[in-house]
Amino acid sequence: MILKRSKIKWNTGYIFCWISGLLILILCSALIVYLAVTGAHTVNWSFLTTDPDVSTGEGLSGGILSPLIGTLILTTMGIMLALPWSIGMAVYLVEYGGDAWWAKLLHLGIDVLAGVPTIVIALFGLVLFSYPEMAFLSTMVEGVQEGRAFGRSFFVASITMAVMVLPYITRAIEEAIRAVPFTYKEAAYALGASKWRAIKRVVLPIARPGIINGALLGISRIAADVAIVWFLLGATLTFSGNEPWWAPQNWLSNLRGAGGTLTSYIFYASPAGDGNTPDKAQGAALVLITIILIVNVVSNYLQKFTRVRKE
Repeated sequence: MILKRSKIKWNTGYIFCWISGLLILILCSALIVYLAVTGAHTVNWSFLTTDPDVSTGEGLSGGILSPLIGTLILTTMGIMLALPWSIGMAVYLVEYGGDAWWAKLLHLGIDVLAGVPTIVIALFGLVLFSYPEMAFLSTMVEGVQEGRAFGRSFFVASITMAVMVLPYITRAIEEAIRAVPFTYKEAAYALGASKWRAIKRVVLPIARPGIINGALLGISRIAADVAIVWFLLGATLTFSGNEPWWAPQNWLSNLRGAGGTLTSYIFYASPAGDGNTPDKAQGAALVLITIILIVNVVSNYLQKFTRVRKE
């Protein structure tokens, strides 16, 4: 009787999990199919290689080159700032912090930061980076007597993005490090390795798939964020620095200037924004989803490649 009840509970749980997974698969597939059907006809070589043009009144012409490059720049800078910091924090919390009160306080801070809405983080960043001392990251506002920094640039937005994704990446890497068997570290110690050398040569390489997962999570959140782009990047359709933006001598000027990403372009092109061209919004959304899917596929390949090399 007891065995029969256990089997019923197991089957019920199995069916529930199967239905939940199927529902998620259906929702994701429906989203991708919808964007493919409504936006695929918009995506072509011209759409990907020309800048947006807002000179057509209520409509938008041109393509998404500037927002696409802006997305890639912001994501790359943000993850490059966040990942080393997250790895360092995760290693400290697992290998050195232990049950110390400051480690528990750091854990609490990470949890609190993970629960803060991105618009609050963006507002805090706008206040912080508007001080004139921070003008080296953007530009000074002209015509203001007191002197204020503009507070909107790729440098400013990427720093704020790094803070926003820090708790998620740290937690993912922390769990990956905790999953490393202690016997591996014991073997390294038995061979005379120091604690740091064991971490560097044993723990981190084994935890590499988890680190890749954390980086992927951060990339996805940065690419899809809107609030920080709006407050701290300016959400412009084109780069505000010196033209042409692709010339090496103008890179610094454009990184210190305002810009936009695919998310801000989608808003502008949608009926909710000023563009009122939903076909272009759907095309840009399809490109964004495709980028995220490519990142996922590459990440899964790297994880499998890492496991094969370890074996």
